[in-house]
Amino acid sequence: MEKLDRVTIDPAICLGQPTLHATRVTVSVVLKMLAAGKSVQDVLAAYPELDAEDIQQAMRYAAWVVSDQMPALSA
Repeated sequence: MEKLDRVTIDPAICLGQPTLHATRVTVSVVLKMLAAGKSVQDVLAAYPELDAEDIQQAMRYAAWVVSDQMPALSA
């Protein structure tokens, strides 16, 4: 797996949910925005403390979590 140096998990921040750059912006918030049809630029406009690499790492983290922990879905 690629290094995810922008995703952090700290029990003292957002109840231990994965966040970006130790901010209070969670990976799940970013993913929900993208899933709702928002663009990367929309996310960056809503959270100016983030940058495009943060968004990429949030997606890579989610892909890793799903591939590592979820059983294969049948077609």
